Amino acid sequence: MAEEPRKNMTPAEKVIWQKLKNRKVRGCRFRQQHPLKEFIADFFCYEALLVINLDGEIHNQVRQSEGDRERTQILIELGINNLRFSNQEVFENIEKVIQRIETELLKTL
Repeated sequence: MAEEPRKNMTPAEKVIWQKLKNRKVRGCRFRQQHPLKEFIADFFCYEALLVINLDGEIHNQVRQSEGDRERTQILIELGINNLRFSNQEVFENIEKVIQRIETELLKTL
């Protein structure tokens, strides 16, 4: 289920994965394209119960944004924190994105 997306990461996912992989952020292990319930999180850190999702242009569409809200609610019910970043944020200011992730990790670890 998640194997195909792992092989075909978007450009924004590749950028952030270079910063997250190999425990580069606060020593935390992130998994890419991790299945949770009936959807796949772009990145998941089990030890911090933190999901990171990247939103491309499609997430601006009403139907997709409704689905995003539903997934966020499911994560809340599971006790999992969810950070969302636009692809544009990743491309234009990756260090700020990583800083926000670090801040969230510090709250939970």
